[in-house]
Amino acid sequence: MVQQVLIVDDTEINLILFGALVKKLDDCEAHVFADSRKALAWVTENVPDLVIVDYMMPELDGIEFIQRMRELPGRELAPILMITANDQKQIRYRALDVGANDFLTKPIDKVEFLARTRNMLSLNLATKHMADHASWLAEEVRKATREVVIRERETVVRLSKAAEYRDPETGAHIVRMAHYSMLIARGLGLPEADQQLILEAAPMHDIGKVGIADKILLKPGRLEPEEFEIMKQHSEFGYDLLRGSTSKLLQTGAEIALGHHEKFDGSGYPRGLKGEEIPIFSRIVAVADVFDALTSERPYKKAWEVADAVQFLKNGAGSHFDPACVDAFMGAWDDVEEIRIKYAEDKFTGLDL
Repeated sequence: MVQQVLIVDDTEINLILFGALVKKLDDCEAHVFADSRKALAWVTENVPDLVIVDYMMPELDGIEFIQRMRELPGRELAPILMITANDQKQIRYRALDVGANDFLTKPIDKVEFLARTRNMLSLNLATKHMADHASWLAEEVRKATREVVIRERETVVRLSKAAEYRDPETGAHIVRMAHYSMLIARGLGLPEADQQLILEAAPMHDIGKVGIADKILLKPGRLEPEEFEIMKQHSEFGYDLLRGSTSKLLQTGAEIALGHHEKFDGSGYPRGLKGEEIPIFSRIVAVADVFDALTSERPYKKAWEVADAVQFLKNGAGSHFDPACVDAFMGAWDDVEEIRIKYAEDKFTGLDL
């Protein structure tokens, strides 16, 4: 790899000398400028591996040059050698403040020049290698993280399937309500990361139904009051199943499982939370889940007309549902219709989100 050395000095003989010395170094190319403004233009387009700059120059002196160079993106770490006279300590202090790394003293000693330039180029090369290694490590971490995320998603799908096998609700319902939830999150202005999170966590909302007896879960008719009390336990069961995980996805699933049957006026279950006491993801899923449940056919009921389900949501805004969530859902109606068509029961092929 050829290293680029920038030399800035308004004295022609110095440029010739320094350029010749740099050529003695292995794999180095010298770029010499008598005009510091032209040198600054060059460094704007190129990243040097070493800069050798004189202090005493017209237009831009060495300190001004260093200061302007350091302000350029990606030039913060390029090593700089400043050439000064022996008695210019105050100049050196100022140069250090603006970003100089080392100094050469006039008159220039050739042996010292070669030693200092070689050392600084070696350090710069080592720094680049470390940066490359850090980038490689970061990419490996990203790969490993992606694999963890994929495994988490697979866990969610399999958990959701486990509930599906015992519940008359279908896999298509799980996917539709998850996508509705993401639409609502988007309409509320939640960050994209949260939109993706709720898409992946919402399918776990009813995972706790695996703990409900078949005679209640699969009962074709209306539940008796005591049976409904047992059914309501599925929220706590789902929460207990998912909580305590180090996975943010499963933690979110636990929160949704526990809170998606809470109502905005405090009349829901299991804890009777009210308004914004209910976590936002649970408020979102409440709207998405109820709408899809109403508009889906089940062994124990026929599907509602879409217009009737919409009116149910509107009538429940402020009592059953968070009004902002209902508004966000209605505001994405074209997307809602697209999801209903795309994931219709007769077209559904699997639980992949």
